[in-house]
Amino acid sequence: MRNRPASGGNPYLNLGVLALVVAVLCLLPMMTSPYYVRVATGVALWAGIALSWNVICGYAGYISFGHVAFFGIGAYTTAILMQPQHHWNFWATLPVAAVIAGAVAALVGWPALRLKGAYFAIATWALAEAVRELTTVLGFTGGSAGLSTPIRNDDNFFYYTMLAAAAIAYAVCYLLLERSRFGFQVKAVRDNETAARAQGINTTLVKIEAFMLSAIIPAVLGGINAYWITFINPASVLNTLITDQLVVMVLVGGLGHAWGPALGATALFLLQEQLRVSYGETTAYIIVVGALVMAVVLFLPDGLVSLMRRARRMRLVHQLLGRVAPQKARP
Repeated sequence: MRNRPASGGNPYLNLGVLALVVAVLCLLPMMTSPYYVRVATGVALWAGIALSWNVICGYAGYISFGHVAFFGIGAYTTAILMQPQHHWNFWATLPVAAVIAGAVAALVGWPALRLKGAYFAIATWALAEAVRELTTVLGFTGGSAGLSTPIRNDDNFFYYTMLAAAAIAYAVCYLLLERSRFGFQVKAVRDNETAARAQGINTTLVKIEAFMLSAIIPAVLGGINAYWITFINPASVLNTLITDQLVVMVLVGGLGHAWGPALGATALFLLQEQLRVSYGETTAYIIVVGALVMAVVLFLPDGLVSLMRRARRMRLVHQLLGRVAPQKARP
């Protein structure tokens, strides 16, 4: 009988670390200034939307260059419904944003997911451009002038709301993609769609469901962001740079890993914020990120998440050497 691999580590230690992280995140507004609360809110936002791209690319194997479309759909849904003529409650707008984004993903995904590789990437890029053009010309979206949302001066509210949304997204994705039959089906379709179909998996439905899941997450976070920043326009919530940045975050953190997007988003957002504070709005961030991506590709092809596995392997090696050394020392 084979021994269970020790790569999972001590489960009690993992739970202890997780509990410590949760406690720190919950108590953060009480331990630091409003500036750092806003920074932490930004980290939670980017960690969530990076996760959504990891769902469709890392797990389903489809590269999307238009994921910002769903972020913008969520932002505009919340902003439009919260206008004085509609006067919706903020919390009620989020489920609507999720439903609209999921419906758009299903309608677009049904034909687009039949495409492969660069063709799907171009199709999603076209979707983002189409959504951006529509928000520019339609009257109820405010056109290029944008829309304002009611002002709420409460940094703690937005921090906890964004953190809760990102945490729920990670929990749902972990359970669905790492601990359920659906997750195994998604990975089977990614690895060999023909073989998966031969095993009786409805590959079309699985791909559409994964695409819908990856669309709902940024839509909800986009709605929260629209309320947080109080003003949106096509340039701010439908900018292609958003897709570019979240792609880099996933690659740096670890593509296809459950916690890779969180690591990449935290590292890159904090780096960007530090460079902005130190040097202002310059191109230094692009240069540093480019160098970082090259370093990750060369030395950590699996992203920052692989550092933990390497550290665990080194610890196991030291433990084995520690056991072997006394045996060699025996006469």
